[in-house]
Amino acid sequence: MDYQLLWFILVGALFAGYAILDGFDLGVGTLILGIKDDHERRLFYNAIGPVWDGNEVWLVTGGGALFAAFPAVYATVFSGFYLAFMLLLFALIFRAVAIEFRSKEPWVWWRRWWDRGFCAGSTSAALLIGVAMGNIVWGIPLNSKGEFTGSFLSLLHPYALLMGVTTVALFMMHGALYLHLKTEGALQARIRGWLNPLIITFIVCYALTTLATLLYVPRMTHVLREQPALFGVVILLVLAIANLPREIHRGRDWAAFVSSCVTMLLLMALFGLGMFPHMVYSLPEPAHSLTVYNAASSDKTLKIMTLIAAIGVPIVLTYTVTVYAIFHGKVKLGKDSY
Repeated sequence: MDYQLLWFILVGALFAGYAILDGFDLGVGTLILGIKDDHERRLFYNAIGPVWDGNEVWLVTGGGALFAAFPAVYATVFSGFYLAFMLLLFALIFRAVAIEFRSKEPWVWWRRWWDRGFCAGSTSAALLIGVAMGNIVWGIPLNSKGEFTGSFLSLLHPYALLMGVTTVALFMMHGALYLHLKTEGALQARIRGWLNPLIITFIVCYALTTLATLLYVPRMTHVLREQPALFGVVILLVLAIANLPREIHRGRDWAAFVSSCVTMLLLMALFGLGMFPHMVYSLPEPAHSLTVYNAASSDKTLKIMTLIAAIGVPIVLTYTVTVYAIFHGKVKLGKDSY
């Protein structure tokens, strides 16, 4: 068995799970200031309240899997992107604090301050995730030891920033679809009015990112040229995006949200296909790149980890499914609400 390939897929699946689940949390945070009424803002918080912390388990699990399966990649990325990841960590922490503290006091100024912090933390986190992915696609400078030789400012180039903006647009769309699913009445009608503009914004950003990728990072399409059958992933992605307004028009909230989840999954699949076998592409010295095979742990380690994953991953999936099953349906405010 090709354990390196197996773990490349598994790590990708864990990060895809995080993007899908915490993506709508971040999207809700980015949209929070679009609502002025305090009661309606509380509905936003309580729509994600029971699940946001569980969603972040996927990030922790993905990071742990990356550390164990591809330690060289973990070391290079987390040291090279150290400042960026510290900013991301701060944004996620501040967002969590805002959720918990926002309704502790009834003062208007108190709640508005935490609302702004929640929005800033969510937007910053989404932007930083996109910038990090943009740099992985573009390539970063590595020396012969696989060590990052650039600086924080060198990571803020136009392509990475475009990817960051696209990620924010994607999460906003995803979050709005989740809110449309979880709310009702006048608030749901208002959110429905946001959906088409947000979908159009994402499509425009994604089209620009795709065009930039084709022009400046053509190696990302190499696998599609070598294996034409994989172009089916692109076709499925286009169909999933096109299905969003169709399901919204039919009033099928759940189907629209599922289409958004499938869109994100297929985007991550294209990202993985384009990168393989590289995990960290070295630019301008491709020979220094970290790949699935030269950066992986030993076969013995990967075999042991596969057994652990066979036990751990179903537990995470069961926990996630159980939480969403318990808190399904429209969000309501009660005495224990945020």
